[in-house]
This record gives sequence, C-alpha cells and structure tokens, in this order.
Amino acid sequence: MIEANLFRALADPTRRAVFERLCDREMSVSELKSGFSISQPAISQHLAALRGAGLVCERREGRFAYYRADVQGLAPLVDWVDRYRVFWPERLEKLKTVLKGMEP
Repeated sequence: MIEANLFRALADPTRRAVFERLCDREMSVSELKSGFSISQPAISQHLAALRGAGLVCERREGRFAYYRADVQGLAPLVDWVDRYRVFWPERLEKLKTVLKGMEP
C-alpha cells in the first residue's frame, strides 16, 4: 500500500513545483528559493516533507546542502496506478456485460 506521506507530499502545489525543479538538476536551498516567492525556511520545510516521503535526496558538501529528486520515491505510486490501470477496464467490461443483460 502507498504511504500517506507520498500523497501528502505531492498534494501541496509548492512541493510539487520544488520536486519538478529538482528533477531537472541538483540545487541548493538558495537556488531553489530564487524561483519562489516564499522564505528560505519555508523551502526547507517543503524539502523536509519531500525527503520524508522519499522523493528528495540530500548531499552535504562542507556546510552546504544540495538536493536532487529521487524519482525512485515515485515507484510505490507508479505501482499503485499500474494495478488500477488493469483493474478498472476489467470491471467496466463486466459492468457493460451486466447492463446489456438488463436491456429489454
């Protein structure tokens, strides 16, 4: 089952935007902040939520931290979507069959 953390992290539009920017390349907090009209502590909070969900990795270099997207963190979501991609067409076909059987 998918962790609620993953959905919670992706539910926020700013976090999704941060994640998408980090998919392009590794960035520091200050580099990330330049694309948003929010404070540096707010960016750090979004990064913490993304890290907690397994969507972002951190690399330390001296006193600086650099972040990058970890797309493997999306694997549980992809697996879940794939399962239902098969589930719903089968169910809809069964429903069509039932409904055809009910026609006069």
